[in-house]
Amino acid sequence: MLPIKGLLFDLDGVLVTTEHNHFIAWQRCAHSLGIAFTEKENELLKGVSRIDSLKKILELGNKTISSTEFEALLTSKNEFYLESIQALSSKDLLPGVAALLQEAKDKGILLGVGSSSKNANYILGKLEIADFFDVVIDGNGVADPKPHPEVFLNGAKALQLDPKEVLVFEDAASGIAAAKAGGFTAVGVGNPHIATQADIYFNDLTEFSLANYA
Repeated sequence: MLPIKGLLFDLDGVLVTTEHNHFIAWQRCAHSLGIAFTEKENELLKGVSRIDSLKKILELGNKTISSTEFEALLTSKNEFYLESIQALSSKDLLPGVAALLQEAKDKGILLGVGSSSKNANYILGKLEIADFFDVVIDGNGVADPKPHPEVFLNGAKALQLDPKEVLVFEDAASGIAAAKAGGFTAVGVGNPHIATQADIYFNDLTEFSLANYA
């Protein structure tokens, strides 16, 4: 492994957790279609784009809807989700995040976000950490969502780094697959289900030591 010069973070489940907010919003959509949707089904949506998430819900219920209704549901889901995170602030950062971002910045290590969320910049602003990041690649800037590596490859390119010089932090199987497909070291965080798929695994970022990689 080359000395690490950059860190790329997935957003939800790594820097902050708004997963329950997403779940409630998607459950609301599913129920409006008469489709049963529990935490178990929600696991299928982790790390998946908004459009593909709704497609998966429709598959679960063996339903088809018009393109107009599809777009309306996407809009409704996002509006409900955004309403639910209005109180989000820096106190909602997951353990170890603030310290790691500050340490990396102090050491001159470049930082980026690679997220399927189209609300990434808005959420980073709410968390008061937007200024730490040199690049934010979100769902608005990729043609192929995770598990395709595009989001992370775009991040590395924007940082002008080789994937071998970058650690990717992820909490979803699709994100780990994307990182590995792009030639990055995949660091799993906070989701025991991906512990065996990741190159390295930590329960949270307080367990991660930058000194071991920089």
